[in-house]
Amino acid sequence: MLTDDAYVARRLHLLGEWDAALAVVDPDAEPELHAEIAVDRWFFQIEGHEEAEKAVAALDPASPTAQLLTARMAYSRLLFQRDPRADDRAVAEAGYRAAAQSDDEKQRGWAEYHWGVLLDNIDEDPAGALARYETALEIATRSGDGYFESYIIRHLAHLKEPAERIAMLRRCLHLRAALGARPQTIAAQAALAEDLPEDDPERAELIRTFRPSAEELRIGWLLPTN
Repeated sequence: MLTDDAYVARRLHLLGEWDAALAVVDPDAEPELHAEIAVDRWFFQIEGHEEAEKAVAALDPASPTAQLLTARMAYSRLLFQRDPRADDRAVAEAGYRAAAQSDDEKQRGWAEYHWGVLLDNIDEDPAGALARYETALEIATRSGDGYFESYIIRHLAHLKEPAERIAMLRRCLHLRAALGARPQTIAAQAALAEDLPEDDPERAELIRTFRPSAEELRIGWLLPTN
């Protein structure tokens, strides 16, 4: 059962209020939640890397959560080219492989999904990624977890034909909006806009909508670069 503070932290986390969520959660009482929020803040804002790494280091290194978060940190350094380490690729795959052995099916699913993203975005291996995404999607569908599904189909969409791709990106956006997951909704708006034709009015409206929100939440990879 979640404590009141943990519940509030999770709600703030869902809204992309990472600093406020970290201020509420007790890292001693809820170390995994604290680490999850810190890692998400680093991923979205590309800020707070040191704090995220310390939060993950405070976990039992053999736990699936620590393995998954360690792998995500390594992956994000590679993705954003923010001081990547020589062993980040190996660390990421090892962490996902270990977490995929978890007794918790949902945790296995997240590991499979993130492993797919590594293969897709870093290795440029869409065939290898597809198998991981499909395994993750089976778990998300079986458990009825729309939030998890939205993550998978956001990446799976780009391996599909245009009509199916757009439909999947729209479903991703609708799932996230219905759940009130603000940073993820903003990212879904940006992804859909990117795939629509330049003269499509929906594309223009999506851009007008997501850009101010991305600036407010300081989502680093959605902000214009100088």
